[in-house]
Amino acid sequence: MHPFIKEIESIPSSAFRFSICTMVTDKAEYEEMVDSFLKAGFDQASCEYLYIDNSIENKYDAYEGLNRFLSIAAGKYIILCHQDILLNHDNRSKLEQCIEDANQKFPDWALLGNAGGISIKRNASKIVSADGKIHQEEKLPAEVKSLDENFILIKKAANLGLSHDLNGYHLYGTDLCLIAGVIGYKAYVIDFLLTHKSFGNPGKDFYSLKNAFIRKYKGAFGGKFIRTTITKVFIGGSSFKSIIYNSKTVFKLISLYHKILSKPSR
Repeated sequence: MHPFIKEIESIPSSAFRFSICTMVTDKAEYEEMVDSFLKAGFDQASCEYLYIDNSIENKYDAYEGLNRFLSIAAGKYIILCHQDILLNHDNRSKLEQCIEDANQKFPDWALLGNAGGISIKRNASKIVSADGKIHQEEKLPAEVKSLDENFILIKKAANLGLSHDLNGYHLYGTDLCLIAGVIGYKAYVIDFLLTHKSFGNPGKDFYSLKNAFIRKYKGAFGGKFIRTTITKVFIGGSSFKSIIYNSKTVFKLISLYHKILSKPSR
């Protein structure tokens, strides 16, 4: 066998335990955030701190910038977080405990956060807001369909990335959850308390991105027929349509329809 051929026997060990990744517009606030992480036990030996400097000009939006973090981060766990959070309540030991609990109870997890949506009517959260009030909803940990972007911990081995066809600074937590779900992973809100100094301020750019987000996933998740080299399938969100449209009768009718259309007119 050629000496340059390499066999992959196992997943290589990570250079760091955590990669802490932040888009920065205010360096003083970012340094305050980093100091709170250091005090909470996220030391330089086992953690890498990565940032994108948008303080002078907008080098990258969130979708492009965070994809860069996800591709180059060397930590076993990647933390995507806002510059305006402070780890002034729970520390690294508590987060490690939450990770271990998730590994034991939810081996299919890829994303952990401190706030997100369970359903149309229910949120889950454990967070301190700018006014110092603790917001806790639902018993934690709780499986969610979306995560707030202020603090998201990602399992590096899940190999997640954000959508290439979206841009801006909103809904990327939801985008990550949807993509994780497609490839078989889940997201959870955990019992990890920190302070987020912002209440959130959606403007015109938020609603513009929201509409783009809806259009993107309407196309991605809309019902469609797909032909492979050896079979034909229908995929879509409706169980009823999936059963009906994947029947042999329907495929025969569709084939007949296309055969009639393809006949040259006389």
